[in-house]
Amino acid sequence: MGTISRRTVLAAAASAAALGAAAACSGSGGEGSSDPGHRPSGGTSSSKGGGGGATGTGLGDKQPVRSIGDGSTADTGPQQGQPKPERLQPGQRPPQFVVFSWDGAGELDNKLFSRFRDLAQKHKASMTFFLSGIYTLPESKKNLYHPPRHPVGASAIGYLTDAHIHSTLQQVRLAWLEGHEIGTHFNGHFCGPDGVGRWSPADWDSEIRQAKQFVKEWRTNTGFTDLEPLPFDYDKELIGGRTPCLEGQRNLLPTAAKLGWKYDASSPGELQVWPGKVQGNRIWNFPLQSIPFPGHSFQVLSMDYNIMANQSGGSPKGDPARWAAWRTQARDSYLAGFRRAYDTNRAPFFIGNHFEQWNGGIYMDAVEEALTEIAGHPEVRLVSFRQLVEWLEVQDPAVLRKLRTLNPGDKPTGGWESFLGTPSPSADATSGQSGSGTGGPSGSASTSATPSMP
Repeated sequence: MGTISRRTVLAAAASAAALGAAAACSGSGGEGSSDPGHRPSGGTSSSKGGGGGATGTGLGDKQPVRSIGDGSTADTGPQQGQPKPERLQPGQRPPQFVVFSWDGAGELDNKLFSRFRDLAQKHKASMTFFLSGIYTLPESKKNLYHPPRHPVGASAIGYLTDAHIHSTLQQVRLAWLEGHEIGTHFNGHFCGPDGVGRWSPADWDSEIRQAKQFVKEWRTNTGFTDLEPLPFDYDKELIGGRTPCLEGQRNLLPTAAKLGWKYDASSPGELQVWPGKVQGNRIWNFPLQSIPFPGHSFQVLSMDYNIMANQSGGSPKGDPARWAAWRTQARDSYLAGFRRAYDTNRAPFFIGNHFEQWNGGIYMDAVEEALTEIAGHPEVRLVSFRQLVEWLEVQDPAVLRKLRTLNPGDKPTGGWESFLGTPSPSADATSGQSGSGTGGPSGSASTSATPSMP
């Protein structure tokens, strides 16, 4: 059977649509203030770097459990250990939100899923895992997958072995119990001329329905009897995703809105600014961002694949003699993006990853080093996209509108206390929630001319 690593060749060849020219932004400085934001509810959190993720893995003696369908999933009640969002007080500086997200989210022999779960627990962080639905479907049952505009059972990524499906289901269960979010990366990962960029809203509806179905019926499809159910109702849990190769968002959004999704994380190369809403002010737009790329005048997308594409031309097996330098460059790129936001406009920072060992695993090391350093800063919140949505939706719309006027590198005029003083009572209660469709007032920043492959 195939493995996740097959996406390297298949998607790199098919995803040339996300091309851009070079651009650069910079920022520096910082100032002290109080530390508002998420507070833990039913769990513990750290005073530094904590996203409020739960530290335990049990459901508790009194937690109600309602089996769903064939018992593949179960409604166990509200997710434990989630932070309670709090509205910023007048003049308070926003926390620095950082979201680490993972596309595909399968557990192979390299055990990268469990590695980063352990790292998240160490730093009391929450993450978003975008699960590919077919990673719960045995290849022997691939005829159950009817991808839009492709033959039955087709997929641009490999199906997992039964053993890897078994491990993946264990990791997904533990991740949710620890406070992480389970989003979707859909199914077949089709990119390029015949990919998801051509799909209609109805095609996306079919793909999403199937992605959820595979997760909700893994017990029937695999025959596994030795695993506990996934401890969530996926129809309720699933509120957002990331499209293959960051393609097809325009026609996904109407379907996402119809399904009641809260966000989409499929935009490429936008500036590090505060997010807004799209699709009739209904869905938060959380893009992968353009961040500084040390040693270059252009910026790079905040994702491991795009850094790799710039360093080794898209090859996952570049020159080993350069791996150490590339690892340092990848880490420093993430940290430069973090510092630009942290020291200036405090825009939420989004980092995308894959459980892959490209170029000897240097990108896994780079993101671990970056997360560890970021977590050590005061006022940092390592959260999931779901948690960020919940925080944004309790804020004063006028405050969010004002935050969106800050470009990358911009410090608030007169300091945070002056900039975010008491808003005008006449502020429109809805305009602060809206966005231009680009995630901020300055639109999209260009990245290097390399493909996106989330």
